[in-house]
Amino acid sequence: MKRIVNVGILGDFDPNKTSHPPTNEAIHHAATYLSAEAKITWLPTISLLDEKNLKRLSQFDCIWASSGSPYRSMEGAIKGIQVARQMDKPFIGT
Repeated sequence: MKRIVNVGILGDFDPNKTSHPPTNEAIHHAATYLSAEAKITWLPTISLLDEKNLKRLSQFDCIWASSGSPYRSMEGAIKGIQVARQMDKPFIGT
């Protein structure tokens, strides 16, 4: 049975942004290489202004701040990054 890695991506997914679909592909590629399965959830930055949604970050194994700014809510993105770091989650920003 493959290990499932839950990846939360802070960002406003847009399939037309050149970096967003390849981000998903790169995560899936890395997971496959490691004999794992990636479950990816994009977290819209505006949703991270809500405390309930920030608490959802605890369910992820790691957090990624997506490329492709400007974000719809820079404040939401920063709050998400802050909470991820406070939860001591593995974090990457691009």
